Amino acid sequence: MIFNWFKIFIYHLKQNKLFSFLNILGLSIGIAGMIFAILYWNNENAYDQWNPKKDNVYQVFNRIGENGDIWSYNNIPFGRTCKATIPEIESICFFNSWYNNDMIKYQGQKFFHKKIAISDNGFFDMFPLPIVKGAKINILKEKNSVAISEETAKLLFKNQDPIGKSITYNYKDYTVKSVYKNIAPSAFEPNYVFSGIARENDEQSWGNFNYALMIKVKKGADIAAVVKKMQNINYVNRTLKDAKANGLTPEQYIKENGEIIVMLDKLSGARLHGIKSAQGASFPEGKGDLQLLYIMVGLSILILILSLVNYINLATASAIKRAKEVGVRKIVGATKKQIILQFIFETAIIVVLAILFALAIVELSLPYYNTFLKKSLTMNGSEFYLQLIFMFGLVIVLAGIFPAIYISNFETLKVLKGNFSRSKSGIWIRNSMLIFQFGIATFFIIGALIVNSQVSYMMNKDLGFSGDQVIKIPFNYQEYKTKLSKYQTTKQELLKMSGVVDVSTFAGSFGNSTYSSSGLTHNGISLQSGNVEMDFGFLDMMKIKIVQGRDLSPKFASDTIDNWLVNETLVKTLGLKKPLNTVITSGWQNEKGNMKFKIVGVVKDFHITGLKDKVPPLIFINLKTLKWNNFEEIYVKVSPNNLSETLAKLDKFWTKNINQDYPFEYEFVNKGFAKTYEEQVKQKKLFFILNLVVIIIAIFGLFALASFSMERRLKEIAIRKTLGAETDALLKELSKQYVGFCLLGFVIGIIPAYILLQKWLENFAFRIGVSVIPFSIALASLLGLTLIIVLAKAYQVTKIDILKYLKYE
Repeated sequence: MIFNWFKIFIYHLKQNKLFSFLNILGLSIGIAGMIFAILYWNNENAYDQWNPKKDNVYQVFNRIGENGDIWSYNNIPFGRTCKATIPEIESICFFNSWYNNDMIKYQGQKFFHKKIAISDNGFFDMFPLPIVKGAKINILKEKNSVAISEETAKLLFKNQDPIGKSITYNYKDYTVKSVYKNIAPSAFEPNYVFSGIARENDEQSWGNFNYALMIKVKKGADIAAVVKKMQNINYVNRTLKDAKANGLTPEQYIKENGEIIVMLDKLSGARLHGIKSAQGASFPEGKGDLQLLYIMVGLSILILILSLVNYINLATASAIKRAKEVGVRKIVGATKKQIILQFIFETAIIVVLAILFALAIVELSLPYYNTFLKKSLTMNGSEFYLQLIFMFGLVIVLAGIFPAIYISNFETLKVLKGNFSRSKSGIWIRNSMLIFQFGIATFFIIGALIVNSQVSYMMNKDLGFSGDQVIKIPFNYQEYKTKLSKYQTTKQELLKMSGVVDVSTFAGSFGNSTYSSSGLTHNGISLQSGNVEMDFGFLDMMKIKIVQGRDLSPKFASDTIDNWLVNETLVKTLGLKKPLNTVITSGWQNEKGNMKFKIVGVVKDFHITGLKDKVPPLIFINLKTLKWNNFEEIYVKVSPNNLSETLAKLDKFWTKNINQDYPFEYEFVNKGFAKTYEEQVKQKKLFFILNLVVIIIAIFGLFALASFSMERRLKEIAIRKTLGAETDALLKELSKQYVGFCLLGFVIGIIPAYILLQKWLENFAFRIGVSVIPFSIALASLLGLTLIIVLAKAYQVTKIDILKYLKYE
């Protein structure tokens, strides 16, 4: 019986090559989209799931006041006091929430390596990576210890045993204690883990929030109780002491300065659902883009549904050609159940072919997909194969049941008499599916247009600064105390070069933020401001405007002592009506107490962090004022003429005079800032690609239903032509219902499109308004597409041979 069904399937496959091809292609596109989404979903949700301690490890965050910024940084004494006084905490770990890229030296060889992590002895308690060689406990207990990955061990030591060997990092010698095996995906996938994160001057300082902190709690611990105890440690050691030192009651101090609120974030959900920090990613491997993941999965499900609807429409449209076959089978004894099973069997074969095509599409496209997501996804793993089997079964059920039941319900006598026609209910279902397809197409077109408009707005918006022809070069100079004087010498040398227009620096990065921030209180208003420590002339070089007062200048000695600039946001936040000459107490201290500064200028707001965020309050001081020397790059404005020659001279100078151990690297400021909307550019490309897919599938569905409907009306068309109907009138008659379906689908599609895209736009502090233009373009596109397809098919059927359809009438 099955062999017979297979022969019938092959026969109809050959008889209906076009419909069969469209069926398989439509389904394979939908399934391929779903496979892409599954691969991305599996990878993002797999982060740290290998870690047996994932549910007991928490990262510690601090909110500065009820509505203040959230920090992922902590101070050393706070963490150690928590470990010593809270019995639920088993261990703690301080770490840098980023990787370093630096030079590693071994026996005269130099290796520039990435993914260098700095932590302490608690690291392998939080991330119990398999130890391949060396110590298994207290790996980073000693100050100059390092653990390295298997791959790094092979690269550095070849076939030698690395344990006990000495390597040099940051001008210090470290002893290799262990070799571990990285497990991906994970919040940490380092090539090196160096000890010695805690700096001596931070050991007793409750005010230096310089370290990310993780805690591991005992199994079954009450997390709310742990947070309460940690909160109390802050209250006793910071709030009470600072209030007393300032002659205030704790209540007054909290009212004026706010209170640090402790927050805990579980490792198992940190990748996608973790707390968002003002400093960006909380772990070196970054934070997952939950919004992009939801968009990918949601749109892939929509496309799969569209493919299924399209398949059902195509299957039912071609079913009328098999009506007599079904009638004859019923006459010779076939039951309704057998006919249903036969057509489900045929659907299963088509789905198998579609899955094979889909896997081929995915395999060929996977390198581009990985580049798009910056991942290394592969089609393997038991979870993926189970999901593929489940999808196979689900598609067969959803795509096969309705057409099979529809076909099995053909009335035998009507079919065999040759005057077969289907019920209006079947037509209504197919038309509803077509309307649904139009609705989905509307959503995708509007979505693509709005996303494109927002990205274009971000790319073209005035940022408040100009990075044209400005490059930033890492200033890898290790002598902290002489860093400023080395910079000034370097600046003078660079200005002598032809092709160099200007040189400056600041302690921050466009597209990221400032490298430090501080709290201050004025007239009872507290805020956290970014510290822009800058060289004279920096604002002028970056074309950042002064709206009131003047810039800092070497002409005024006080500009390196107690004068500063503030931005417009800080002025508004503090409610300063006449900001110039206002004296504000800073959060910085010297031997005389909190330092006070006078405002000599107001800087126009500029976008230092990116357009998704509001412009933060900023204060601007000269590099000599605090002498923190925490600037990391030198900014060089170059002439567009002979640029390659200028870069070559900079390369030669840097290698010779700054640090011979480091390769010369540079990045244009504009290009660096563009990374802030990189995710939105991805979403724009994603919508564009999926838009094409949806339109192609919608064309299949429209073509199928139009063909089916018009082929059923061939006799009617022949009669109308006999009675003198003009071609124009016939075209209008045949196409008007599809225009109605298109309009109805558009109305249905604009509602979710408007709601969801408004929600998407809420993620941006600076965004476009939703106008009627994308909706108008979507409507015009759908109507144009509909008329082209329907009129082309309608014109074809108006040219039929009248005698062929009326010779027996």
